[in-house]
Amino acid sequence: MSQQFRIDSLDRKILSFLTTNARTPFLEIARECHVSGAAIHQRVQKLVDEGVIVGSQFHVSPTHVGYTTCAYMGLFLKEANLYKRVLEALGKVPEIVECHYTTGNYSLFIKIYARTNDHLKRVLAEKLQAIEGIARTETFISLEESFKRQIDISIK
Repeated sequence: MSQQFRIDSLDRKILSFLTTNARTPFLEIARECHVSGAAIHQRVQKLVDEGVIVGSQFHVSPTHVGYTTCAYMGLFLKEANLYKRVLEALGKVPEIVECHYTTGNYSLFIKIYARTNDHLKRVLAEKLQAIEGIARTETFISLEESFKRQIDISIK
């Protein structure tokens, strides 16, 4: 996609329903938007095709399945040209759920879920420190996720 896809007011309404509850039936959205179910289906498909809607999945609560330690970690690379190699190695660590290439102090910023602080320590010592190209790390343990939300598409 070479340019930003323009969404109109109907697209915004559809996205508002879907980001609130992705399981909302298309017919219910159609009734609320005063259009046909087919129109909603076509609009949603277009939003998917254009990359506005990405994925469709259930989110598992890490704490409910035993992952009670959430940490963020800034990674410093030994050399910038090692980025792709480090990124590939990080992708093989299942406890890492997010990875961002950043500006500022860190080359990469990751989010990790571990069962306990001891598990986090093992991930750091046995998995991350073994990755060639990482010079050092800085870890922040999250005490609480105060809120998490989708981007508000009504903001201009």
